[in-house]
Amino acid sequence: MQTTESTSKYNHLEQMSVGELLENINREDKTVPLAVEKAIPQIEALVTEIVKRMQEGGRLFYIGAGTSGRLGIVDASECPPTYGVPHGLVVGIIAGGDTAIRRAVEFAEDDFEQAWKDLSAHRIDSMDSVVGIAASGRTPYVIGGLRTCREKGILTGCIVCNEGSEVACNADFPVEVVVGPEFVTGSTRMKSGTAQKLVLNMLSTAVMIRLGRVVGNKMVDMQLSNHKLIERGIRMVMEETGAGTDEAAALLKKHGSVREAVTHYRGNA
Repeated sequence: MQTTESTSKYNHLEQMSVGELLENINREDKTVPLAVEKAIPQIEALVTEIVKRMQEGGRLFYIGAGTSGRLGIVDASECPPTYGVPHGLVVGIIAGGDTAIRRAVEFAEDDFEQAWKDLSAHRIDSMDSVVGIAASGRTPYVIGGLRTCREKGILTGCIVCNEGSEVACNADFPVEVVVGPEFVTGSTRMKSGTAQKLVLNMLSTAVMIRLGRVVGNKMVDMQLSNHKLIERGIRMVMEETGAGTDEAAALLKKHGSVREAVTHYRGNA
């Protein structure tokens, strides 16, 4: 039996108080970062290879089904506003299409051929990288997609929560984060989902930093798409230049990004 399907350490959940339920869920959640820590060498290897390709103009794709697919879409969708990269540089694809983001599409994950069709719609090529996300490591949609990508010379990675899975066997750079039984038996949206989110945070953040999208510790290319982000941008310009609030706001408005505002200020200083 796969670890993700093994029986919970807890029983008679319906007899627990709300406090007991929350404490026990939290107790299990605390083990997840320790499991991720063990996989850092695998994550490092995957990030290193992705960066090489993206520096040459390649893109990053995530493929997955259900919760795993949604996590990939969330990570991909946050890259443009956070780092100012173009839409389409990091792409999340879910089995069943956009409908499956909000509502499960029956049997969509069982199609071995569909992932490659979905990737082909983006004109994927050997410069790109594909990361399959599947807690179980046995999702046909992901297996088929990674298998075809490898055949065509496209870099493949994965994030799974079982050891020795078929998904991992079809990835050049597998990341295996084994978190153990879920609090509710088989509910991989819990610890497994948390582990996958942590790995995705590490992967995309490290990639973007290596691509030069962070200076110091600041998101200097973030999109100024709401008042909160504009205010953050003004503070960042002030910190980097010593300009007052009004001057920093004017620089940011004129140049459109923290990076450009700071560059022009320094160039004219």
